[in-house]
Amino acid sequence: MDAFQHINHARMVTLLEEARIPWLFLDDRPTVGLKTGCVLADLRVQYKGQLRHEDSPLDVSMWVERLRAVDFTVGYEVRGAGAAPDSPPAVIASTQLAAFDIDTQRLRRLTTEERDYLSLWQD
Repeated sequence: MDAFQHINHARMVTLLEEARIPWLFLDDRPTVGLKTGCVLADLRVQYKGQLRHEDSPLDVSMWVERLRAVDFTVGYEVRGAGAAPDSPPAVIASTQLAAFDIDTQRLRRLTTEERDYLSLWQD
């Protein structure tokens, strides 16, 4: 929390990342290869309401907004503990992630397996 008693921007970005990691990078996921080859191309965060420490644990809903050959965009809605799933979110965010080959230092195409898994999460 910051001086205004709410979760600050830097912490919110970290919370989004912490929600994304197990969804994409666990060993049993088809997207595990992105763990060592993925770059963040864009980040957008809109604050629609205040989240305070007592609103924890937060509920972070995620889905794939856009899926292309080398990148995909993840959408997020963040609500405080106990908020109804259809209630207005306190935070709306998106991150554009691109597959990256560390050895060649170039973007790479998503594999068929990665695309198939990510397409399951498209809205």
